[in-house]
Amino acid sequence: MLVPVSYNLRSLWVRRSSTLLTIIGIGATVAVLAGVLSLQQGFATLFAESGRTDVAIFLRPGATNEGDSAFRKDKAQRLIKTLPEIRSDENEQPLAGMECYVAVRRNRVGGGETNVPVRGVEQRSFDIYGDGIRIVGGRRFKPGADEVIVGAKLSDRIEDCRLGDVIVLNTAPLRVVGIFESDGPFASEIWGDLDRMLNALQRPSPNRVVAQLNDGVDVEELNERVKDDKEVPAKVMTEREYLTSQTSALSGTLLFLGAFLAIVMGTAAVFTATNTMLAAISSRTHEIGILLAAGFRPIPIFLSFLMEALLLGLLGGLVGCLLSLPLNGIETGATNFNTFTEVAFAFRVTPVVLMTAVTFSLVLGLFGGAIPAWRAARMVPVDALRRR
Repeated sequence: MLVPVSYNLRSLWVRRSSTLLTIIGIGATVAVLAGVLSLQQGFATLFAESGRTDVAIFLRPGATNEGDSAFRKDKAQRLIKTLPEIRSDENEQPLAGMECYVAVRRNRVGGGETNVPVRGVEQRSFDIYGDGIRIVGGRRFKPGADEVIVGAKLSDRIEDCRLGDVIVLNTAPLRVVGIFESDGPFASEIWGDLDRMLNALQRPSPNRVVAQLNDGVDVEELNERVKDDKEVPAKVMTEREYLTSQTSALSGTLLFLGAFLAIVMGTAAVFTATNTMLAAISSRTHEIGILLAAGFRPIPIFLSFLMEALLLGLLGGLVGCLLSLPLNGIETGATNFNTFTEVAFAFRVTPVVLMTAVTFSLVLGLFGGAIPAWRAARMVPVDALRRR
């Protein structure tokens, strides 16, 4: 026979001051964990969800990112023109283009410096990405001109990135003629004409080839075939796979930080819950004696007090989730450790974050209530009834 739940609810209400303090302690811990996880989710989903599976990225074999890669122009052109897996447009021209990528040190608005990605692209890139690149102010740059377009997330964060400003790269002045939006990391980049960027940044060759694939192409099979090509060996992956691979370092750091804070703050929360439950048991010794004398066995007593601790944890988890909800959508920036460039993204309080936070709060309640519940279950009815 189990102890009625109403007994535990009444107990929490009678000791509402200590109950509230415990809930707030657990809630603060859960809110910190949820905040770090929502930061990680915002960064990871920015890359993963924006990547397409019908777009392929070609890198030099062994390269871990496009900054480590390089293709000679003639080799890249051969790759583009000879692969049958690359889709063609209505004029039977391959939907593929070369891109260069360089991290450039720029001043932040309000002080400080950071690395900003600068990308040189051919006009084909706009055809490949389609609506993924949306001009929201001004126009596109003209091929071969000293012009650039700037991602919308940079225009208010980095100096000289507003429409009409002039950005100086090395000694080359480049006018900002457009602002563009993107659902992925491109929104934190500066784009210009490929040849002009190679010249301005003093780069000998493009870094990667990007191409739209025909339907049904097996990218793994394509990679196996071209990685050992005698003339133009290449590493191939889908855009989604590539972008996901670029999140490992920062995502791992954020998850480690979240775990560390959860352990440190969670330990304090467990002690708070334990003290609350021990104080409750101390003041309810006579009640426990009555329950035991009335026929309730030690296991139902143990489960009753453990459930009371779980209720504390659950309430604390719900409070923590409510505290973290205002973070959703707030824009921030961080350095992507894979590329050492700054990326702007938003906190994302996803269902996964909320479920993880609530589960963590239940674990805190479980650990915090285990010892007090065990102590209550081991009481001797006669001795418990003598104490008031």
